[in-house]
Amino acid sequence: MESPPKEEAGGELAMEIESSVTAEDWRRALSRVVPSVVVLRTTAPRAFDTEVAGASYATGFVVDKSRGIILTNRHVVKPGPVVAEAMFVNREEIPVYPLYRDPVHDFGFFRYDPSAIKFLKYDEIPLAPEAASVGLEIRVVGNDSGEKVSILAGTLARLDREAPYYKKDGYNDFNTFYMQAASGTKGGSSGSPVVDCQGRAVALNAGSKSSSASAFFLPLERVVRALNLICDSWDAFGTKPESVYIPRGTLQVTFHHKGFEETRRLGLRSETEQIVRVVSPSGETGMLVVDSVVPEGPAHKHLEPGDVLVRINGEVVTQFLEMETLLDDSVGRKIDLEIERGGNPLTVKLEVEDLHSITPNHFLQISGAVIHPLSYQQARNFRFKCGLVYVAEAGYMLSRASVPRHSIIKKLAGEDIAHLDDLIAVLAKLSRGARVPLEYVKYTDRYRNKSVLVTIDQHEWYAPPQLYTRNDATGLWTAKSAMSPESPFIASACRASQVDTNSNSVLSLSESSPMDLKCQYDSENLADGCIKMQTDDEIVVDGSHSSEDSIVERKRRRVDEEIAADGTLPSYGDPENVEGSALRHSSNAEGTDLARTVSSNASLAERVIEPALVMFEVSILYWTRIARKSQPLVTYAVKAVSQMIKHASYSDYRSVSADAAPDPALRRGDSVYLIGLSRSLQATSRKSIVTNPCTAVNIGSADCPRYRAVNMEVIELDTDFGSTFSGVLTDEQGRVQALWASFSTQIKYGGSSSEDHQFVRGIPIYAISQVLEKIVSGTQGPFRLINGMRRPMPFIRLLEVELYPTLLSKARSYGLSDNWVQALAKKDPVRRQVLRVKGCLAGSKAEKLLEQGDMILAINKEPITCFLDIEKACQELDKSVGSDGTLNMTIFRQGKEIDLIVGTDVRDGNGTTRMVNWCGCMIQDPHSAVRALGFLPEEGHGVYVARWCHGSPVHRYGLYALQWIVEVNGQPTPDLETFIQVVKGLEHGEFVRVRTVHLNGKPRVLTLKQDLHYWPTWELSFEPETATWRRRTIKALEPTTA
Repeated sequence: MESPPKEEAGGELAMEIESSVTAEDWRRALSRVVPSVVVLRTTAPRAFDTEVAGASYATGFVVDKSRGIILTNRHVVKPGPVVAEAMFVNREEIPVYPLYRDPVHDFGFFRYDPSAIKFLKYDEIPLAPEAASVGLEIRVVGNDSGEKVSILAGTLARLDREAPYYKKDGYNDFNTFYMQAASGTKGGSSGSPVVDCQGRAVALNAGSKSSSASAFFLPLERVVRALNLICDSWDAFGTKPESVYIPRGTLQVTFHHKGFEETRRLGLRSETEQIVRVVSPSGETGMLVVDSVVPEGPAHKHLEPGDVLVRINGEVVTQFLEMETLLDDSVGRKIDLEIERGGNPLTVKLEVEDLHSITPNHFLQISGAVIHPLSYQQARNFRFKCGLVYVAEAGYMLSRASVPRHSIIKKLAGEDIAHLDDLIAVLAKLSRGARVPLEYVKYTDRYRNKSVLVTIDQHEWYAPPQLYTRNDATGLWTAKSAMSPESPFIASACRASQVDTNSNSVLSLSESSPMDLKCQYDSENLADGCIKMQTDDEIVVDGSHSSEDSIVERKRRRVDEEIAADGTLPSYGDPENVEGSALRHSSNAEGTDLARTVSSNASLAERVIEPALVMFEVSILYWTRIARKSQPLVTYAVKAVSQMIKHASYSDYRSVSADAAPDPALRRGDSVYLIGLSRSLQATSRKSIVTNPCTAVNIGSADCPRYRAVNMEVIELDTDFGSTFSGVLTDEQGRVQALWASFSTQIKYGGSSSEDHQFVRGIPIYAISQVLEKIVSGTQGPFRLINGMRRPMPFIRLLEVELYPTLLSKARSYGLSDNWVQALAKKDPVRRQVLRVKGCLAGSKAEKLLEQGDMILAINKEPITCFLDIEKACQELDKSVGSDGTLNMTIFRQGKEIDLIVGTDVRDGNGTTRMVNWCGCMIQDPHSAVRALGFLPEEGHGVYVARWCHGSPVHRYGLYALQWIVEVNGQPTPDLETFIQVVKGLEHGEFVRVRTVHLNGKPRVLTLKQDLHYWPTWELSFEPETATWRRRTIKALEPTTA
């Protein structure tokens, strides 16, 4: 006969109570609880400590109605900046402000104005930690899985569970027990009250295990203590105090509760165990054991992992609550700890440190990076000392130097960096554009410092460095300038763009270093019961695109990839990646002259071209897309490459012009040399044969509108050199025939998934030299700074139509007459094709005239067979005196030949020159990649949302990218200037009604709350005269200017 299982302490009492509970009892209890539970909508505008910028939903509940105090989790209140609203069950929404967040345990308080609740009757939920017991039937009331009200049933199974471990580089609770129940809570339920049948909160829901139905609850003893201290301080002041101080002590040691069988294996003496069992409460099963010690903390070199704690100040301590009570009451004083280490009793005297002193309350924001002292949480995770200079978010300046998030900065410009003030002092002495070495260390590779070159941000994409400090009185983080206006960092920003109006030159800017465009961090969704909004930059969220790179699973691009403008990826890869053996030779510079040692087997082409090769980069604002593309035939990004090859100098090297080969163009079977630079700046060449000199590029539209090569013919070779090597194609005399460049396309897999794919082809040099010759010769146009010289950028006339070739044999099947087939074949016996219309750019002069499928037969009675023919026809218009800019076109449409007068458009090649950041989204006039889709809203076009930022109001309220804003508060916004004038009149905290039209044509109306404190309105405008971007604040709260 089996004996009945033994019940845990309190089990019989709990079961006896539960047996008398009825459904009516639960109904009455829940009717009191539900009105006091709120849905919390939180937004973290900046990454900080363990948290990333983003928006989320969670739960809280009122614990003090008269003072307006809401209890929730620490990871909801956030250790850093947070903007939050609470919504009650009757849909009354009010702002809430952080009042207190515990440095270690997962609880915190929001405050609100009780008088703001006008229509709801509710009571506070009493806290009863003593009521928790094994077998107690409970209900978890909260915002589970995004539902406004969800009630989940469960039974407390354990009261002594180890604190849940969420992730290695994020927030984890410790030095406390947790409760466990199989209630199956999910995202959004963080901060929910765990109530008994009397409507009392017995625990706080904190997390769950995704692989099972287990939920983890935080005991309320320390919560009650903190709440009582807040209320006492409140009563002492007669109103809400400016700040609340809750004593919290620490030894910077993590303890685990181990059973007696484990402590015996660790060397605990039997007589010690006997004493502990006698003096401890009945049911005690173990003791506290040291798990880890933070370096250079109070216990460093005094306590070691495996030490068994016996007494503190003469009292036997076996529970976390006893230990924390003693520590909190002894802040700033020394205590005696009696331990046993391997069976040897030891006594150590340690000073209890103030836990708040090692919890950062300020951060530096510079070029998008967030840097602050290393917190106790992360010091414990990484095993570094507290207070080191920690990178919470890399931003632009650090990410382009490949400094990742979670790094610890050790040195900058040769000076040691021990504290944040040291970093600010060194930065203040540097001028913008300076390149200095930086040493950092990662916790994943802690024993090796890494050294990189950092280019101090010389652009005005970001506000000057700001130092944010937490203001406990307001619940906000206030910003001030981190450096004095006289510091070289600030002063150089003005000097860097000074223009000498008496000459064609400007002050030279410091050299830029190669940039690696880093995608935004991966927002890991912890199993903490808190719903995270999608923060994946390369994932379409609710039909919108969030940010620059596949962030998502946000795949981070390799550090050695170089991102070029307009989304292409030309990379100067290692020659080992090129199939076959490559001819290599080293290079060195002597003085200002270029002295190269060339291998005896180097070709003539290589010796001629090598001195003209340069490696270049294009700096891109990492969290937005500023579209600089307006020419669909040949992009100015490609022309910039040619300009660099023709004119640029690299470091101390002398630039030698590379001759462009004249007509005729390459033909099938011609021999060419592919010559380029490796990452180590070594020239590499390879001979190849042209297989097709006039292949039409066919790149489909991407998920997010971005540059794609259209109306372009490229050169194909007989050798696949891979997608990681680029350069120029030359003939045997070293004359440049083509640019060997990278193209980007998307390959779709399955139903909706797609992946970026890179391929490399040759761009014929005539496509580049046409514009280049105009730039060099000084053709009339707007001036642009090029390598320190003011040069006019020519206006380019073009037909804004996307075309594709169709073989004449297929065109005959569509009804094209034999006369036209013969005429086109006679004009171009190699291609034997006709051009068809794929689509017109929205807003172009050809939009209403040409239709999809039209065959372009002739312009001015001259047969048209390739893209170059159309370009030449457009150029002839500029040469004609009195031309009206129209083309006399003969087209074939639905079996009929039609003569049309089609207008052309003129572009200057500057592309997008102005954008506005409003509420965290990047707004601009629609760029050509958007117009190429063939659609603009009927409501006066509107302004286009290109990107959005994590943790911003647009993230919180869902105003994502890929849509136009056509109205703000009922006022039309047809262009950027009108939009600026409208948003100028909006105030901080004001709800704004926005009407949008998506790329798919679907209209939508939404509201969002403007936040000028963390997200002021500002604009960037490009100045061609100085080739720089200028930042201007449109509206912000004083003194915040970030």
